[in-house]
Amino acid sequence: MSDNDAQADYWSSDAGRKWITHEAAMDASMTAVLDRVLALAALAPGQRVLDIGCGAGATTGAAAARVGPTGHVTGADISAPLLARARERFAGADRIDFLRADAQTHDFGGARFDRVISRFGVMFFADPEAAFANIRRAMLPGARLAFACWGDPAHIPWFAIPAGIAAARLGPAPEAEPTAPGPTAFRDAARVRDILSAAGFSDVGSVTENIPIRPPGTPRDVAELAGNLGPASFLLRHHEGDAEDRRVIVDGIAAALPPYETETGITLPCEVHLITATA
Repeated sequence: MSDNDAQADYWSSDAGRKWITHEAAMDASMTAVLDRVLALAALAPGQRVLDIGCGAGATTGAAAARVGPTGHVTGADISAPLLARARERFAGADRIDFLRADAQTHDFGGARFDRVISRFGVMFFADPEAAFANIRRAMLPGARLAFACWGDPAHIPWFAIPAGIAAARLGPAPEAEPTAPGPTAFRDAARVRDILSAAGFSDVGSVTENIPIRPPGTPRDVAELAGNLGPASFLLRHHEGDAEDRRVIVDGIAAALPPYETETGITLPCEVHLITATA
């Protein structure tokens, strides 16, 4: 089994189903990130767009609104449950389609896309250079790639707070290579630029920003969400934590969040790399 097969299994298991359960909260949390990706992609009416790692389809739908009735957006993902939810959400939308595909190896049918976008969907490839080379082959000459990837996990309180509290209760996470497929595999923006250049892209650029992640609700609501998704959930599974462990962790996360409360709710400034390139 390849690493990509492992990712497909993971996102088609409880992880994908949990995301569906909390999709409204997660989509709301990441609105500012998606807005930046779409702005950098410079979408225009009539374009054909490929959305890598589309999940339950929020990003695909947002792109479709930008390209209008003469455009088309294809959402690609490896998770069967997430794609089923995406198809349900956009049933009858004739300018959107969804494809179950491993973007590292899938034959997209030659150069046909004007734009490729992704909101946190490209950090999971076993061979990222091969994956981006394959994606580039699906792009028209001069087409634009724009995506967001997480930066240094120490500068991502959405990860760091739950991870620290869960580790204090249960023990640390297992050792892993920083570049292993996973949410923060692209923490080094210079490495990402090198990967894209090696994959045949030109005009590769990056900007690193502290973008607000705004999970909705009270500190307790946000803590409950963090207990179900992300590092805290991972450590609970890894250490076989019980209900009491989860309660203590959620309580700790909730207690850590008041400094991040604003007039618009919890606001967590998180380090995000915004990457652009030309096919």
